[in-house]
Amino acid sequence: MRIENGRGPRVRVWDLPTRIFHWLLAMAVIGSIATAKMGDAAMVWHMRLGYVVFALLAFRLVWGVVGGRWSRFASFVRGPATVWRYARGDIRPEDQFDVGHNPLGALSVLAMLALLALQVGTGLVADDEIANVGPLNKFVASATALSATSWHKTAGQYGMILLIALHVGAIAYYLKRWNANLVRPMISGDKPLPDGTPPSRDDLVTRVAALALLAGCAAAVAFIVTLGN
Repeated sequence: MRIENGRGPRVRVWDLPTRIFHWLLAMAVIGSIATAKMGDAAMVWHMRLGYVVFALLAFRLVWGVVGGRWSRFASFVRGPATVWRYARGDIRPEDQFDVGHNPLGALSVLAMLALLALQVGTGLVADDEIANVGPLNKFVASATALSATSWHKTAGQYGMILLIALHVGAIAYYLKRWNANLVRPMISGDKPLPDGTPPSRDDLVTRVAALALLAGCAAAVAFIVTLGN
């Protein structure tokens, strides 16, 4: 299996918007889980952090199409045959699996995004029948709201904790087994890679465009939330 070995020139893999997204999302998700466990007094912050996650998810979905080369879904989402080939250790020179997300890591990313989207969606219509109601609750039937609430508080929440644990475990495994530090590139943006590896674009124009996109996503989320008023 081809793993980063610290040789070769440093190549910009993760553009600054992707890195900021990653760490903001991590903090927002951890904060939302923590506030959910703190009782009704913290629910207002739980919901606010949920809106932050909503805006970040919207940003990432668009950035996955127009962002830096290795942040685009097209660069790391692979078909089942390629994933299976990678899992078997059949790596070809042209694959470039060690640049961005490898095929197994891509599955983890997609699972995380999908579960977060489901958590956001169920939270928007939830009703705990005590004091907390999602802003879009009035648009769904009572039975739907109660089912969404049950998922949001149990399977969805514990599933998210499990995915976070698997994510951290994978980082630790790659560091111990392959001496591949997956955290450092998400801080600096760069990885030592073979000559000729194309970098992600990460200039002022890219960053301003990302900021405008994030502002647009935040405004869209604010508008959606007010629909229930």
